[in-house]
Amino acid sequence: MKVNWLKYRKWYFGLSGLSIAISVFGLIRWGLPLGVDFRGGTVIEYSFPSDVSTEELDDLLQQSGVETSSVQSVGENYLVRLGQVDRGVREKVLLDLKARYGEDTEEISFENVGPMIGSELIRKTMYAVLISAGGILLWVAFSFKNVKYGVSAVAAMFHDSFILLGSFTILGHFLGAEVDFLFVTALLTTLSFSVHDTIVVYDRIREISRKHGGEFSDVANNALNETMRRSINNSVTIALMLLSLATLGGSSVHWFSIALLIGTILGTYSSPFVAVPLLVTWLEKARKKQVNT
Repeated sequence: MKVNWLKYRKWYFGLSGLSIAISVFGLIRWGLPLGVDFRGGTVIEYSFPSDVSTEELDDLLQQSGVETSSVQSVGENYLVRLGQVDRGVREKVLLDLKARYGEDTEEISFENVGPMIGSELIRKTMYAVLISAGGILLWVAFSFKNVKYGVSAVAAMFHDSFILLGSFTILGHFLGAEVDFLFVTALLTTLSFSVHDTIVVYDRIREISRKHGGEFSDVANNALNETMRRSINNSVTIALMLLSLATLGGSSVHWFSIALLIGTILGTYSSPFVAVPLLVTWLEKARKKQVNT
């Protein structure tokens, strides 16, 4: 049974517009919840008399009132990266650890460090994203012989990344999520996933148009019907894996998994419901303008 997906394009645009508006509100009202990777913090190395689970250590540190960024096992010791702490908090944490793991627990080293992700790296990352977007636009435009294809694909890509940023302002404000180095990785992965799914639909549009021709909106709708099941099945498989990772993977990868999950949902949505409707609407208006002139 074929569904006329493009019949509801105004609803898609409305939903996307509302999501972007909420994202803008969150960014203005609360800002991005930057983690230790962006703000700098403290690195402490501990030694314990017996083996300790990194997840258990992370939970205990958070119960002690410190903001942990990562807990890593390095040989026989454990390296903890956290926000800036004063002497009183530092001593309290050590006492809590000794009470839990024994008096032989030791603080091997303590060091205040700057942010892992500096302003220069952020700027270079933004340049890289913009250059990549320009390259994708040109490549898609060349492959499909129309710049409107490239612009629509890049617009959907930025639609996903912007809403992902906005969602983390809300998650940060209400649930304590943070934007760290892993979030940047999830954001870049979302960009690639979004473009990949869009190109699959575009390619099917080209194939149907060559074989059967017809009105472009009908061709695009047929392409959506033929690729929708594949996109949903693919995304559900990824989403189930990410849900498992977010639930069972521990605190160090929890928000990274959530970011990837949101990005997967956005990428699955934007390809058929943002990129294609935007392309169809743009081409229809251009055609009407040519007829009127």
